[in-house]
Amino acid sequence: MHAIQLDGVVKEYTSHGEVVQAVKGVTLDIAEGEFFSLLGPSGCGKTTTMRMIAGFEEPSKGTIRLHGQDVTNVPPNKRDVNMVFQSYALFPHMNVWDNVAFGLKQKKVPAEEIKRRVGEMLEIVDLVGREKRRPREMSGGQQQRVALARALVNHPRALLLDEPLGALDLKLRQAMQLELKRIQREVGITFVYVTHDQSEALTMSDRIAVMKDGLVEQLGDPRTIYEEPATAFVAGFIGTSNLLTGTANGGVLKVGGGRVLVPGKEGEVTVTVRPEKITICTEEPQGELSIVSGTVTEVVYLGTYNSYAVRLADGVEVTVFQQNAVDATATAERGDSVWLSWQPQHSYAIGK
Repeated sequence: MHAIQLDGVVKEYTSHGEVVQAVKGVTLDIAEGEFFSLLGPSGCGKTTTMRMIAGFEEPSKGTIRLHGQDVTNVPPNKRDVNMVFQSYALFPHMNVWDNVAFGLKQKKVPAEEIKRRVGEMLEIVDLVGREKRRPREMSGGQQQRVALARALVNHPRALLLDEPLGALDLKLRQAMQLELKRIQREVGITFVYVTHDQSEALTMSDRIAVMKDGLVEQLGDPRTIYEEPATAFVAGFIGTSNLLTGTANGGVLKVGGGRVLVPGKEGEVTVTVRPEKITICTEEPQGELSIVSGTVTEVVYLGTYNSYAVRLADGVEVTVFQQNAVDATATAERGDSVWLSWQPQHSYAIGK
């Protein structure tokens, strides 16, 4: 059975006398125990979709099912899901233990069971020994774990997380991404995660729904989303991508004074090539490769890799990432004439 099902879900608002669709007919299934992310830029409808799953918003059209039951018009407190917000919403006057135990006390769970369940949850989120601390005495990452423990201690069948790492600094956010995935595996329940951060979604998710303008542009696992983007928007939004457009003849696209191999493609085609798939050198490469030439307009040293901006003969600018595996010496400098090459399978033809 699916944990969550959305069937033709639409959300409409009236703004200045006009009907605006924030979500435009989203249909998707989320599996039991899956870490599922709704990814997209601000205003794409991802948070509205999550709020409809939680029951904080009612869909204008469509059906929402939780574990097979229609909950489209069921209020939030009657749905077996919990939500964690970016602000955490901890009770400042309560210590960690009381914050986590709050929901259980409200449900009048026996004291011994509260003690056992809170203790188990604090162990899972690695907060044992910090039970007496108040939120103001804790770091952002620790507060985030308290909010998680408080949501999970009620044993919801699904947990909804609305950009919960947004307030953390980069290093802590990256560490918490791995922690969240570990916690999700340990408790084994469905996580639905809203984010605009592509690397966050790729790191944690089993599957990702990439949203744009209230619609799902692509739904798939992280590798498929990254390696085989369905649209130009997905290619550009997930990481860095080079888009090359032209007319293919006999599986060859003439671009920038060179050729791009696109086996089996004919006519107008847009190809995406990831920067890390491209090799940059000062001598023309040989073999069955896609090969183009250009001039280096910028070189940026980024520690683990160099980033090159290369302008092709037709004016198209291509980004190349070169790993600093042996040393940090740049292959080329600004103003150098270079050749770019990559394997045919790394040219992925996408929709417009």
